[in-house]
Amino acid sequence: MEYLIRNARKEDMGQVLKLVQELADFENEPKAVEVTQADLEKDGFGENKLFHCFVAEVADEIVGIALVYPRYSTWKGPVIHLEDLIVAEKMRGSGLGTALLDEVVKYGHGLGVKRICWEVLDWNDPAIEFYEKKGANVLRDWDVVQLDEKGIENYMEDLD
Repeated sequence: MEYLIRNARKEDMGQVLKLVQELADFENEPKAVEVTQADLEKDGFGENKLFHCFVAEVADEIVGIALVYPRYSTWKGPVIHLEDLIVAEKMRGSGLGTALLDEVVKYGHGLGVKRICWEVLDWNDPAIEFYEKKGANVLRDWDVVQLDEKGIENYMEDLD
């Protein structure tokens, strides 16, 4: 199979959003995606770029993405966060996940980051096995903590 891993372009964001929705469906959260194509175009390609995205392309179709953004660790210094590594269901097992992760690692290395971090659902055994095979540490004793939009609003109300 011939494929191309490249930096995403603004005009790719419609196909990127379809893959994001495919992931949400896989994770049993089909109504969770609120971001729009316009949001992705603005946030990934504007003056204040918030993320960097790689795409995997096969026969002019985007069948995988890896989306990263910068973070800072008070213990380590500059890091990047891999928000999503998505390979279309029909392409899983083809090597595209490895090719995308390779690109993320090269990107992070080029930036001089001290760590690349991401989350994986504890029930997604194929993904966990994939990451561990690549040498990643799955920190099972850490819990993800989030304050969602409603939680932020409630918090702000409590400050008044």
